[in-house]
Amino acid sequence: MKATDVIADGFGRIGEIVHEVVDGVPAETLNARVDPAANSITWLVWHLTRIQDDHIADAAGTEQVWDSEGWSDRFALPLPLGATGYGHSPRDVYTVRVDSGDLLLGYFDAVHERTARYVRGLAAADLDRVVDERWDPPVTLGVRLVSVVSDDLQHAGQAAFVRGVLERTLGS
Repeated sequence: MKATDVIADGFGRIGEIVHEVVDGVPAETLNARVDPAANSITWLVWHLTRIQDDHIADAAGTEQVWDSEGWSDRFALPLPLGATGYGHSPRDVYTVRVDSGDLLLGYFDAVHERTARYVRGLAAADLDRVVDERWDPPVTLGVRLVSVVSDDLQHAGQAAFVRGVLERTLGS
């Protein structure tokens, strides 16, 4: 199996979890928080998608789906255009809300498709390309992709946990 196939598989697993968490869940549950300082399912899925969109676009040298396909307008969040959720306060988290899971899944699926197309087009040697020299050692494309998979899987798992807690407490 090629290294790029392994990375593509990791991104595919994120999609499976995101769909399991969001499909059929009412907006009230998606937007709910287990306490005022906690992240909602909506915020977690939006954030993991924004990070994937931001990092893949940067590595590929393309525009983010958020901007180029109008998702920022569809979400209409009261946040700066480039916001990804990094460093968000509980108040910021509260502003990331949806009327249905369709919006979250639409954006996620658009980003996932772009990511899958990009990763499928990579050769193993591409993974050694340095994409960020601000770190010591500099970050290669392979390390960046694994980092995004890891971060997104963690947030998807958190969203699944939150859904379970909320379903027991809200009865949805």
